[in-house]
Amino acid sequence: MRLSGKVAIITGAGSGMGAEEARLFAAEGARLVLTDVNEAAVKSVARDLGEVAVGLVHDASDEAGWATVVDEAVSRFAGLDILVNNAAIAGEASERTLADTDSAFLAKVLDVNVKGVIYGMRAVTEAMKQRGGGAIVNIASGLAFTSLPGHFAYGVSKWAVRGATKLGAKELAPHNIRVVTVTPGAIDTPSLKLSVRENARTFIPLGRAGGADEFARVVLFAVSDDASYVSGAEIMVDGALIC
Repeated sequence: MRLSGKVAIITGAGSGMGAEEARLFAAEGARLVLTDVNEAAVKSVARDLGEVAVGLVHDASDEAGWATVVDEAVSRFAGLDILVNNAAIAGEASERTLADTDSAFLAKVLDVNVKGVIYGMRAVTEAMKQRGGGAIVNIASGLAFTSLPGHFAYGVSKWAVRGATKLGAKELAPHNIRVVTVTPGAIDTPSLKLSVRENARTFIPLGRAGGADEFARVVLFAVSDDASYVSGAEIMVDGALIC
């Protein structure tokens, strides 16, 4: 029960890594506000977890909507301790070259993947200060540590997430609010490309894709009191793919 008494917001919680984090956090004693643009999915996850969770429809790039999400956490559960910024445009954003990245598409990706993270960090700060501190985890990508042709907008956005973490960690440290980046490699969720899953043993040193549960356990560590002196750090969960 490492999160007993803690209240967490998890974005992108309707499926994949976000949903797995929600299940693990609930098992560890947290109360949860889960958000996603997919109403049916996020409410299904919340319903499965029972009274400890509520599912809300929210696009992370909607700055005004963040106030509603934070207010839900504070009014329903009397405070806020944790934010996990999972929400991102991934699939379509990771399949365009620089030449294919027009201004409208670039704005769409940056709105969710970068501005959404920043809006979330800013929105939760006051509520966390009132609790004496908190923890924020921003989910990056292996493409925030290397470059891969054909993944321009997505890669740019995730490099920016790394920067937001480090700048946020310095600015929020006086308030005992920690900010950490956790970076997935090839994690076996429904969005993982079949070609990656089938060929994982040939290019991932550990010889397989990672499990969503394995990733969630690292995020759990990062938000828990076990990581009370960890801030500004970047934790890789990628089977030694990038090192």
